[in-house]
Amino acid sequence: MEKSIAILCAGGPAPGINTVIGSVTKVFLKNGYRVIGIHEGYKTLFKGEPNIQMLDFQFADQIFSRGGSALRMSRYKPKDEEFNSDFFEKYNVKLLVTIGGDDTASTAARLTKYLQSKNLEVKNIHVPKTIDNDLPLPPGIPTFGYQTAKEEGVRLATTIYEDARTSGTWFVVSAMGREAGHLAFGIGMAAHYPMIIIPEMFNKSKVTFQNITNLIVSSIIKRLLMGLDYGAAIVSEGVFHFMTDEEIISSGIQFTYDDHGHPELGNVSKSHIFNYLVQNKLKELGLKVKSRPDEMGYELRCCRPIAFDLAYATQLGLGVYKLFSEGKTGCMVTIDHQENVAPLYLKDVSDEKGKVIPRLVNIDSERVQMVLRNNLQFITADDYQEAKKLVKNPEEFDFYKILGW
Repeated sequence: MEKSIAILCAGGPAPGINTVIGSVTKVFLKNGYRVIGIHEGYKTLFKGEPNIQMLDFQFADQIFSRGGSALRMSRYKPKDEEFNSDFFEKYNVKLLVTIGGDDTASTAARLTKYLQSKNLEVKNIHVPKTIDNDLPLPPGIPTFGYQTAKEEGVRLATTIYEDARTSGTWFVVSAMGREAGHLAFGIGMAAHYPMIIIPEMFNKSKVTFQNITNLIVSSIIKRLLMGLDYGAAIVSEGVFHFMTDEEIISSGIQFTYDDHGHPELGNVSKSHIFNYLVQNKLKELGLKVKSRPDEMGYELRCCRPIAFDLAYATQLGLGVYKLFSEGKTGCMVTIDHQENVAPLYLKDVSDEKGKVIPRLVNIDSERVQMVLRNNLQFITADDYQEAKKLVKNPEEFDFYKILGW
C-alpha cells in the first residue's frame, strides 16, 4: 500500500502556515509519499468520515505565499477516549505533521502514544506556530508568523500614532499575546509608543487595573509637561492572565460568563476596558484629554507572510522531512542560529504535568530595559514639582513606584 503522511493545522492562524503546508507537501511528494491534508484540525479526525483532502504539487504551489490556512483550522482538543486508529490504518500513514501551538503538540504526543499501543508506528513532528512568539524555542529564534504579525502591527500602530498627532488624541491599543508580551512589546518599541505595558513588567508588583491605568496616565501627564496633548499606549492582552476574576469584574464592564462562572474575555474588547478606565481616571483628575480605544489582533493573523517568514517557514517545512528521514519523532522542528535544522523534544520544554512552558519576555534583558527605561515617557520623582501643576499627587503616577522597581 502507498505510504502517506498527513498534515493537520490547529489553533489560530499565523502568517506562514501555507508556506509550511506547501513545503512539506512538495518535499514528501518528491520522495514518493502521498500527502493528505486534514481539515478542521482534530475535530473530524476520529469520526467515521474525516474531512480530508489529497494534496498535490499544484495545490502546494498555489498556496505557499498566501496568508491564512488552506487547511481549515479548529481549536478542538480531543480526549483520549475519542482516539481511534481507523484513519491511520486506512491510509497507511507514517507521519503526522502538526502545525500549531502547545496544545496541538501535546495532543499529538498523546495520539502517537495511543497509536503505538495499537502497534502502529506513526511518527509525529510538530511545526511551532504562533504570532505570540511564546513557544520555548532556542533563545532569539522566533515562532514563524511572529515577524509578519509584528510588521503588520507596526504598520497599523504608526498609522494610529499619526492619527493621534493629527487629531490631538490619545489612543489606548490592545494587542494579542496570550500570557506573553512579545507582540505588544515588539510593536510598541518599533512604533516608538510612549507607553508599553506587558505582564512581564509586573515582576515586583501586582497586575491590577489601577496599576495599568496609572501607567497610561503617567505617560499622558509626562507628555502634557512636554507640551504634547497626544500619544498612544499599547497593552498586551496577556495582563488578563495574571488577574483574578474579582479584579476583572471590578472594572465595571458588563461581562457574560462561562459555565464555570468565569468572565468571557473573548466577548469584549480589551482596549475598550482600558480606555474606559483611563477616561474615568482623567475625569477624576480634571485632565481634559481625549482618548480612543483600538483593538489589534485578528487582522494580524492572516496577512501575507513577509520575506522572513516565507523563507523561515519554507526551511521548517523542509526540516520536517530531514528529521523524519533521520527517524526523529515526538519533537518540534527548529532552526538554530547557524540555520541548521534541529529537533526540540516536548518532554524537554514541558512541566511535570506535560504542559509546554511558555516563553515570556525576558524583562531583565538589556534590550527590554533600555526600551522601558529610556524610550518611554512617564513620571518619576524628578517630575513631581512640575507635575503638581496638573495633579495633586504625582507620586501616584511614578512609573518606578507603580512597578516596584
